[in-house]
Amino acid sequence: MTTAELHTLTGAYALHALPESELRAFERHLEDCEACTQEVRELSATAARMGLAVAETPPRQLRERVLREITTVRQEPPAHGRRERSGGSGRAGRWSRFALAACLAAAAAFGGVAVWQNQVAQDARQETNQAQQQNQQLARVISSPDARTSSGELAGGAHGTVVVSRSENRAVFLASGMGRPPNGKVYQLWFNDQGTMRSAGLMDPSATDDAVLLKGSLDQASGMGITVEPSGGSAEPTSDPVALMDFPTA
Repeated sequence: MTTAELHTLTGAYALHALPESELRAFERHLEDCEACTQEVRELSATAARMGLAVAETPPRQLRERVLREITTVRQEPPAHGRRERSGGSGRAGRWSRFALAACLAAAAAFGGVAVWQNQVAQDARQETNQAQQQNQQLARVISSPDARTSSGELAGGAHGTVVVSRSENRAVFLASGMGRPPNGKVYQLWFNDQGTMRSAGLMDPSATDDAVLLKGSLDQASGMGITVEPSGGSAEPTSDPVALMDFPTA
């Protein structure tokens, strides 16, 4: 198998769904591929959590019923090399078809779960990368040589600080002690472009302390505002501002 093909087997390996030949090749590949090793760890942990989430202890009556019925079921004798006619006939033929159908269904299910879990892992990595990029941008604004800050008291005793960097053309808002918005609502940030409000993103509704990189460029904005908006945000403010803050000029 090619290296590119081996990279696609992480999900099937985590679910123990690889045939012996591919299993040996993939395990050799894992010895030299840290990316696949990490992905297998993530997928295996996800599969374990999923299993624990849906696991149930069988009722005591089930065990007793199975043990009781075992004594009344006659075991099928071995085939002794007997071959079935094409298409299968009789009880053995029917059970062979049922077994084949069950195996195919199980294989399809494992394949689907592997693809789904691989997508989950990729989505998680993408979200992590996005968060890392945003944190790096936030750090660049705060540590910029021309960064300027302005602080003020917000409604309800909360405190807010805005950090502006003209060289980065970005702004960061740091809040502490903010009350959570009403159910179905969210705090939305706005750039104040000389009286015209331009959306600058949403705050985490579950966080009372937050550091937010305002979405979009600073450009000619002279300040910022915060309003309470429906979940998902609004194209323009629909409520009175919770806070208005001017950007530092120097």
